[in-house]
Amino acid sequence: MALHFEKAEFASRLARLTEKMKEEKLDALLLFAQESMYWLTGYDTFGYCFFQTLVVKSDGTMALMTRSADLRQARHTSILEDIHIWVDRVNADPTLDLKNLLVEMDLLGARIGVEYDTHGMTGRVARLLDAQLTTFGQIVDASYLVSRLRLIKSPTEVAYVERAAVLADDALDAAIRLTKPGADEADILAAMQGAVFSGGGDYPANEFIIGSGADALLCRYKAGRRKLDANDQLTLEWAGAYAHYHAAMMRTIVIGEPTHRHRELYNACRETIEAIETVLKPGQTFGDVFDMHAKIIDERGLARHRLNACGYSLGARFSPSWMEHQMFHVGNPQPIEPNMSLFVHMIIADSDTGTAMTLGQTYLTTADAPRALSRHPLDFIGL
Repeated sequence: MALHFEKAEFASRLARLTEKMKEEKLDALLLFAQESMYWLTGYDTFGYCFFQTLVVKSDGTMALMTRSADLRQARHTSILEDIHIWVDRVNADPTLDLKNLLVEMDLLGARIGVEYDTHGMTGRVARLLDAQLTTFGQIVDASYLVSRLRLIKSPTEVAYVERAAVLADDALDAAIRLTKPGADEADILAAMQGAVFSGGGDYPANEFIIGSGADALLCRYKAGRRKLDANDQLTLEWAGAYAHYHAAMMRTIVIGEPTHRHRELYNACRETIEAIETVLKPGQTFGDVFDMHAKIIDERGLARHRLNACGYSLGARFSPSWMEHQMFHVGNPQPIEPNMSLFVHMIIADSDTGTAMTLGQTYLTTADAPRALSRHPLDFIGL
């Protein structure tokens, strides 16, 4: 089997999950998030674009319901043994097949948690599921139960995140080598992704973000490429990915002569991220991290140029996003604990002057100060 973890680690994760389920008085849990299935069993697929779910009972029994195309995938990449296939057909309703499976698993009338907040659960599936199960048992939203367990990384997971960070650094090296006046964004993007693949990494859970000129102020990938001018700005946000574990980075590179505004915004980013390092440790919360970000940026008169979040937890993620649920935004009470992999980013987009500046890297939390996983310093990059 193509497993990335020892079976003992999967057993430990299942034990943690069932303990939490008992605390929440859940008889069973329906997992729709692919990263939850991967974390718990090793199951690795993009088949979650169709209906599939992993049923987990509080006694540790597990059963997967999926399509025929993923039968061998589940057998080869996971520890799962009980796999059920729903059949593609006209007017198919796999939630009916699921209800029949739940009856077989003696869950009629049970209290069942459901992962609703995931890209593996479409609105249509949610409506069909609720229609089938509303009178079947007590259905509760358990979207974040596994997500919270995944926040703390095991030693093996930490090693994968560290490897992903190496690949992210390699990608930045590749970008810097090619970035100059006249360089094509397409070549830079190809070199960055190629560096990750050449290092044994994976596709990231979302596209690398690349934009120059006016596009440097964007926070999302879009189609279309351009060549760099003699004086230009290039914003890059990317991640190394290894065994689906991510380590993200972000930089704005200035080509030619930096403007005074570029320097001013860079200094604000650098000061803020260094201040955040003082609160990115146990005893603080995700909300505290955002408050530090907002305080410094706003004191510099840049409130309307910043975002309403400044980072998030990272881990093993699947398309369409490498972002975890837990983000640095106002009021988030999530405690910071050791062995979390957290991406901190500073993004300032000054649309008035057309100036972009970003700075970001992934950290591993410890019992005290966080450890930056990148070998690259946070220095201004001008080429």
